[in-house]
Amino acid sequence: MSKDQSASTKEQFIAKRLYSLDALRGFDMFWIIGADSFFHRLAKVTESPIINGIANQLTHPDWNGFHFYDLIFPLFLFMAGVSTPFSVQNRLNKGSSQKQILNHIIKRGMILVLFGIIYNNGLEIQPLSEIRFGSVLGRIGLAYMFANIIYLYANRKSQYLWFGGLLAGYWLLLKFTSAPGFPAGDLTMEGNFASYIDRLIMPGRLYKDIHDPEGLFSTIPAIATGLLGIFAGILLRKQDFSGLDKTKWLTIAGTASLVLAFLWNLDFPFNKNLWTSSFVLLTGGISLLLLALFYFIIDVKGYRKWAFFFRVIGMNSILIYMSGHFIDWRYTTNAFFQWAGQLAGETYSLVVMAICYLMVKWLVLYYLYKKNIFLKV
Repeated sequence: MSKDQSASTKEQFIAKRLYSLDALRGFDMFWIIGADSFFHRLAKVTESPIINGIANQLTHPDWNGFHFYDLIFPLFLFMAGVSTPFSVQNRLNKGSSQKQILNHIIKRGMILVLFGIIYNNGLEIQPLSEIRFGSVLGRIGLAYMFANIIYLYANRKSQYLWFGGLLAGYWLLLKFTSAPGFPAGDLTMEGNFASYIDRLIMPGRLYKDIHDPEGLFSTIPAIATGLLGIFAGILLRKQDFSGLDKTKWLTIAGTASLVLAFLWNLDFPFNKNLWTSSFVLLTGGISLLLLALFYFIIDVKGYRKWAFFFRVIGMNSILIYMSGHFIDWRYTTNAFFQWAGQLAGETYSLVVMAICYLMVKWLVLYYLYKKNIFLKV
């Protein structure tokens, strides 16, 4: 393939992608590649109740409860699901068999698991007992893989049954079981059944010794998060629905999911650590509403320019997530912009440097975007 043909292929790759989905993915990643640090530093300097409230939302609750920061992980998994009907159908249209697509799904899932292990432990040889296998990318890889297999081999009715069965089954397991020595239905870190199973079967070390928020057992309901994204993707692919119709149904589904989430929360609390069924519906509902909003503004109404900043991030999301282990971003930021922090003065120096830190990352992503360089798993 010639250089011109290669560039043309990459341009077609960009054009085919759903602009709103890339922008939403970039919006999601924006909060963990530097925006969170900016608000934490600004809150410390200003002591403003409003900024403090935003900064607090950019933390995780200790156990039960929900903050905005808890949305970032499941929203990313949800969007991986949204992409599925497009990517799988494209492969089928090009003549790929189900077996070939299955092999691709499994390969992609395992690569994400491997990336997650590297993200946690770096590229060094360690004793097995010191390696942490549970990871954000690992959960995305496994949940994506199983959700895609369900989509590939199950009919639509069966897919809905899988979704409901995963959530109800997980709830029942945690409701009527527990770790030895604890009462049935115990949902504490020490006593819940999911953490107990992880302690039994997961190799290496757990994040908190007795519990891992990205453990194997709590990946079960995360598959439902991926499936919910797939359902949204199926809707967006419908040719006989207008953009307004798609927006309407995404909004209705998102609202219904939130209502069910708050009802279920009364018995099975929102908990990211356990990825509870109510947490799936809560984050799924918010994800559906955000997708509806971004899709309506960007793809239906055609207002795209404002979203370009986020799209640049969203098209290389895994690359920027992994980059911290291979690039010293703070060193680079200080090398280029230490003078800006000095001009800002002692009080606002850290705030200005947080802005510069985010800007450096974005400029690198923008350069890669202009060069059509994207990390595809």
